[in-house]
Amino acid sequence: MGSSNFRAAKRRPMQNLKTARAGGYAAQASAQDSAVLSAADFDLNAYLKQRVRLIEQALDQRLPGPHGPAGRLLEAMRYSLLAGGKRLRPILALAACEAVGGEIEAAMGLACAIEMIHTYSMIHDDLPCMDNDDLRRGKPTNHKVYGEAIATLAGDALLTDAFGVLARLTPSAVPRGALVETIAELSAAAGSAGMVAGQTLDLMDEGQAISIAELEDLHGRKTGALFVAATVGGARLGGGDPSQLAALNGYARALGLAFQVIDDLLDVEGSTEQVGKRTHKDEDRGKATYPALLGIGESRRLAARLRGAAEQALAGFDHHAEPLRRLANFVVERKL
Repeated sequence: MGSSNFRAAKRRPMQNLKTARAGGYAAQASAQDSAVLSAADFDLNAYLKQRVRLIEQALDQRLPGPHGPAGRLLEAMRYSLLAGGKRLRPILALAACEAVGGEIEAAMGLACAIEMIHTYSMIHDDLPCMDNDDLRRGKPTNHKVYGEAIATLAGDALLTDAFGVLARLTPSAVPRGALVETIAELSAAAGSAGMVAGQTLDLMDEGQAISIAELEDLHGRKTGALFVAATVGGARLGGGDPSQLAALNGYARALGLAFQVIDDLLDVEGSTEQVGKRTHKDEDRGKATYPALLGIGESRRLAARLRGAAEQALAGFDHHAEPLRRLANFVVERKL
């Protein structure tokens, strides 16, 4: 698979999306994209802020206000979904779509769905029967505000509604086969073979001695699966070819694991005020982590090697993949 295959690939905006540029998400991003994506001095902070605004606007539009008989449920859903955060997974979906020549309109439905699923997982992870956390993103966790029953139902609703958002918000110009494959991939990433399996292993392995290979498998499911679904799905909806999807799969796997290694390090080295959630909880619960198994120094070296692997996976892409390259460094260097 030669790198020239990627460099030779043309930008392929989908025909039916051209009218959307006049008033949709692509229109709001296009003026900055022309400078940001092609400039040698790419400004990652500006890019992230702009993409976060677009994603949060789309999320707000797709989730009804807290009115009607189910108003309390909708209020709880919005409380966690619109609580801020890095929005890294949906940004990966949009950036991967751009990297293969697509318009971000094509991947906005996936971006929203990914964030809804990620938010559901955090609501459920924080429950007393799981990790029993009181703080998330610097705010009281959902069940502390709305009670365990409503929090559980809010997570259920976010997970279920996510697939409707993906189906309805994806433009008709996207081939139906690509959309169906993306839905199936996202379901697998979130379900019993992916994130839920990883959470199960995480709970069952508390207090147990496990190997590095077992830890990698656990986090490949619990954390990495959504990274892969976001990145590969975004590229597929943007018109990426099989060789591009394969390369981005490798990128996302390395990035997701690097993210988890750094997350483990932040739990050891960070403070609650810095991270926005309770720290040192992994050690308290007897969880297997990279610092516990490898030590802090070797964990940092592993994160650096994974960053290198992610960057190498993008070697054949042109400047349109610059956001993905910078995100690999952002994940490893982040302090919160």
